[in-house]
Amino acid sequence: MISVIILGAGNVATHLFKAFNSANQVTVKQWYNRSIDTLNPYKNEVEIIDDLAQLKEADLYILAVSDDAIKTLSSQLPFENRLVVHTSGAAGIYDIDKKHKRGVFYPLQTFSKTAAIDFANVPICIEAVETPEYYFLKDLAKSIGSPTKKVNTDQRKVLHLAAVFVNNFTNQLYRVAHEITESEGAEFDLLKPLILETAKKVQNLSPFIAQTGPAKRNDTKTLKRHLKLLQDPHHKDIYNLITSSIQHTHGRKKL
Repeated sequence: MISVIILGAGNVATHLFKAFNSANQVTVKQWYNRSIDTLNPYKNEVEIIDDLAQLKEADLYILAVSDDAIKTLSSQLPFENRLVVHTSGAAGIYDIDKKHKRGVFYPLQTFSKTAAIDFANVPICIEAVETPEYYFLKDLAKSIGSPTKKVNTDQRKVLHLAAVFVNNFTNQLYRVAHEITESEGAEFDLLKPLILETAKKVQNLSPFIAQTGPAKRNDTKTLKRHLKLLQDPHHKDIYNLITSSIQHTHGRKKL
């Protein structure tokens, strides 16, 4: 049985707790957060604490906190030479205080507290200073059904950057599309099959091959019509920027 203590109460911490709590080979001994009120809904499932001095001994301590908090929190832990990992895609492994055994357990997925997650669809990017810690973290990921990938710091950081493009930026484009459809009372829901098909295509095709649309085929008449339809200058800027990027990628003349 792997014993785990989680520190932090954000989206990642919440989903990891639920996954570990349902796993047969893992026990969550404690869940720490500075504000214990946030953890009250789980007080009947796990011991919740808001004092680092109360931390028990465990196989692993997971810092599921903001990047800025990793260095300070890891230095405040009242022990040394135990395995401590963070869950960040952007922070370095050496942001964890050197008094600990150090690692990274980065779930490459988007998390919202109210949205259920199947960890079979959450690849865990693992980084460790020592080989035994790597295999330990790999076993932990397997216990919740997650695929794993051994990565170094540079690989993990560019994966996190790429994730911002495919997730955060794409979601903002959905928001822009929602605003555009609302402007004329059209239904955004009609776009949802297209959203799903677009995501489905890149499972089997490269994004380069999968690209379609007026920018790729240099349909200048359609591009100009779209720009006339856009009333928000910010939306025009986004349209022009992404159109230019597509044309650059596919060797088309700019509008």
